[in-house]
Amino acid sequence: MIDIFDILGPVMVGPSSSHTAGAVRIGRMARTLLGGEPVRAEIGLYGSFAETGRGHGTDRALVAGLLGMAPDDLDVPNSFEIAKERGLEFLFKVIQLREAHPNTAVLEVTAEDGRRLVLRAVSTGGGRIRVEQVDGVDVGFTGDFNTLIVRHRDIPGTLAAITKELSKFRANVANMSLCRDRRGGEALMVLETDQPVSPVAREMVAEVPGVERVTYYEKEAD
Repeated sequence: MIDIFDILGPVMVGPSSSHTAGAVRIGRMARTLLGGEPVRAEIGLYGSFAETGRGHGTDRALVAGLLGMAPDDLDVPNSFEIAKERGLEFLFKVIQLREAHPNTAVLEVTAEDGRRLVLRAVSTGGGRIRVEQVDGVDVGFTGDFNTLIVRHRDIPGTLAAITKELSKFRANVANMSLCRDRRGGEALMVLETDQPVSPVAREMVAEVPGVERVTYYEKEAD
């Protein structure tokens, strides 16, 4: 069955769903996962993003997303000027990656409190995106679901404790992945849920022993 979204495309400020709407969503994802107002951003562009991104407004779209704009925000083309007003410094560079999707961006973002995030994401077409790495850890989520990202120590029982807390708030897990750097080391858990995860539920997850940080992305309204 064909989704009507695939026929009509997203509601957005043009000209391209891949280069503009998808780029805005990549920027918004980076802002959300950073968990604070970004003040600096170094943005690497690869492939088509690097070759034709300026003409398609990819650069302005990525900055617009970092500022919290949606793809249909009429201020997307003015993002550079708005970023200057809001104290967001940014620079672009061309990067080389191996076997990467042609619409790939790598954003190194810093918040006012010094918190940093490195996000690698792809605009897959029709305004959709796929996050491939968070702080160097391989992941694979799209933002089509409410997404909880939990950084924690690789301690036995942590996964069960986290899902138990979510079940108390009737948050059904649609997809889940877990990556770790080594046994007993740092781990990154990504849980995509059908329902929004309430602030109280996120606080309970954050209190699970071994959990170091909880970040949440709530999907855009349909």
